Parts: sequence; structure tokens; C-alpha cells
Amino acid sequence: MGMSEFYGPADEAESRATLDTAVDRGICFLDTADFYGAGKNEELLADILRRRRNDIVLGTKFGFQRDPAAPADATRRTLSGKPEYVRSACEASLRRLGVEVIDLYYLHRVDPATPIEETVSAMGALVKEGKVRALGLSEATVENIRRAAKVHPIAALQSEYSLWTRDPEDGPLQACRELGITLVPYSPLGRGFLTGQIRTPADFAPDDFRRGNPRFQGENFQKNLALVEKVGALASRKRCTPGQLALAWVMAQGDDVVPIPGTKRRKYLAENLGALDVHLGPEDLTEIEAVFPRSAVSGARYATGTVGARPQDQERRPG
Repeated sequence: MGMSEFYGPADEAESRATLDTAVDRGICFLDTADFYGAGKNEELLADILRRRRNDIVLGTKFGFQRDPAAPADATRRTLSGKPEYVRSACEASLRRLGVEVIDLYYLHRVDPATPIEETVSAMGALVKEGKVRALGLSEATVENIRRAAKVHPIAALQSEYSLWTRDPEDGPLQACRELGITLVPYSPLGRGFLTGQIRTPADFAPDDFRRGNPRFQGENFQKNLALVEKVGALASRKRCTPGQLALAWVMAQGDDVVPIPGTKRRKYLAENLGALDVHLGPEDLTEIEAVFPRSAVSGARYATGTVGARPQDQERRPG
């Protein structure tokens, strides 16, 4: 996502080099969405998919729609899970990606105006036609996960999950395990905050969406920074970076938990891969929980009015 939008300026040459390096190092799962960069992110992946399709498990998502009058404004968006839209969105993604089949096709967010059964039934039709291999959901509730799974097998649930976002532990992770669904955590580094590289809101580019995120503002920022410093102290003892410790924590939650840390630079890709060498035992996990309990995080996940965010994950923007 960050290669095309939301996290400051993009460098397409570096993005392409990062993708190739990732696949060279054995990373086989690439995650995108039609919403990222208004389709530009899928187009970015088309090159490596053309050259290395057999090395890649491809996941993309649909559901968010941009305002045609302002496609560059990601805040002006709506949701659609209507059956007729499912098909048109998939066919558009296939064209942009330059592939004949999508390995994992996610519903980016559940459309409250469309029964989940109708959306998943339309997605299932794409599987029968050979345009999609497996289905996924993103940020779905336990009820919607169960309702969807009755219509068609669900392979993956993508949800935000990290040391500072533990929401999947409130039911979705358990439901996934009952139904044989893999949890795919996005933002396992807390939108970059858990790396310890962000010291002040001034570190963000003017167009970085984190400037408007409640957890990165005012008193919330300072309280969360104190938590990250505690993680840094533990990381020093494990001889790894804070980000590597944070990723290792997510991976330690189970073999059915497959995080997708986003990066747009090769140097951070290399750091992320270093998390594979960080082994956390029961004592380590207990100590991490003691210094970073889930209740310690300050601020909501999203600002109020963010389309696709749950009411409990939002708060009003300051001012």
C-alpha cells in the first residue's frame, strides 16, 4: 500500500527493486488492493507478476469505491459489496494486474447495506469461473465470518493485529481457528510506530495519513512513544531492533498467523526479514505482555467518519 499512497512520497524504482528483492529472499505472498493508489498499486505489481508469476501468491481486495469527481482523495470513499459490483471489480483488478486468476480475493470491508451472504455468493461464483482461487475477508466481525463461511469456504481474515492493536483476540482469532481460517495481520508494526523510528509527528510527510490518526497526535503520541521505548529496551536484550521484536511477537501467536509488514524500501525489508531469527519463548512473551499490555495504548485506531472503520475504533479529530 505504502508504495502507492498514504505514507508519503513514493519512489517507483525503489518499489520495484524492493519487490524483486522480496521474492528473491523467498517472500511469496504479495498483498494489494484496488483502492491503493486508485488502482496504481495493482498496476505496479503487474511487472513482477508478468516475470515471476509462479513464485507469487497474489492477494488483492475490493469493496472501497472512490469518488469519481476526486479519485485522488482517499477520504472520499464509499463501500459496496453488491453482487454486480463484485464481478466488475474483480475483472478490473485482473486487467490492472495482468493476470488470469487472483489467488486470494478479499472483501476489503463488509458493506452494511448488502447481506454478507450475497457478497460472498458472488465471490464464490468467481471461484467457479476460475477467476479467483480462494476467498478472504478483511476486518470482519465474528458474526460475519461465520455467516460468510456458511456460503463458501473462507481462506483468510485480514485484520490489523500487533502489539498495539489486539482486537482479533476478542473473538475473530478464535472463530478463525474453529473454521480453519488463516489470520493475516496487516500493520503488524503499528503503522511503523513500533519500529522506534518515529520520534515526533514532524517525522511524517505532509500527505502522510498518520498525521490525522488519533494514535499519532498530541498526548496519545507521547504516551505511545513511552511504550515503544519499553519495547526498545527489551529488543536490546534480545539483540534485535524494536520492529523485529514486534514482528516476532505477532509470528509467535501461531503458525496460522501470517503477518504482512508493509515496506517500500529494501533496507526496511531486510530489517523485517531479520525478525525470523528472533525466537520468543514463554518467558519473553510474558515479559512483553507486562510492559506492553493491550490496555496501555492511547487513542482510537481511526478518526471519526472514516468509512469502513467500526464505531468503537473511531474518535473525533482534535479541533
